[in-house]
Amino acid sequence: MSTPRTARQTTGPRSGAARGTSTGTSTARAVVARWPAALGLGVAVLLLAIGVADRTTLAIGVSAAALCYVAAAALGRPWVAWVSILGASLVVVASEVAGIPWWAGIGLTALVLLGIGVARGAARPTLPQAAALLGYGSLAVVALAVDPGVGLVVAGLTLAGHAAWDVVHRRRGEVVPRPMAEACLYFDVVLGLGCLALAAFH
Repeated sequence: MSTPRTARQTTGPRSGAARGTSTGTSTARAVVARWPAALGLGVAVLLLAIGVADRTTLAIGVSAAALCYVAAAALGRPWVAWVSILGASLVVVASEVAGIPWWAGIGLTALVLLGIGVARGAARPTLPQAAALLGYGSLAVVALAVDPGVGLVVAGLTLAGHAAWDVVHRRRGEVVPRPMAEACLYFDVVLGLGCLALAAFH
């Protein structure tokens, strides 16, 4: 009578190579998955490195970010937040060309978006975003009205504080895409705290 043979597990070079390839692939995927963090961090570091991270840049940055949230909520399309980065920049430029303060242009745009959101029956998600823009935007304007040194601190704290808004929306996966909330989070924290450090050493 013959007995069944017991299969032996081999741990030769091939299986070791396969495990190495699998580990390498997983690591690569993990790195690629963090591209939003790299994007936000990279832009913030670039602004600090080239010396344009002043109170005006921070004030515009936090107001534009809040406007992107309003646009996505009002139109009910998370991807709109990405497009609104360019849109908010154009609003700032158009406001300056028209001879009105950039923050007034952002405020008027937000009012239009709020009206669209209410008309679409999307008041519930839009109103909190509009309120957030009012709060962060008001602090941004204050940062421009006070002494430059104090203004840089106020703007830095405001931008870093907006990171809390990013965290909430990233965890919930609401209003804006998670990658954008993550990119905005790193941008806000790094640039905001970086400017606080600059203010401390001046």
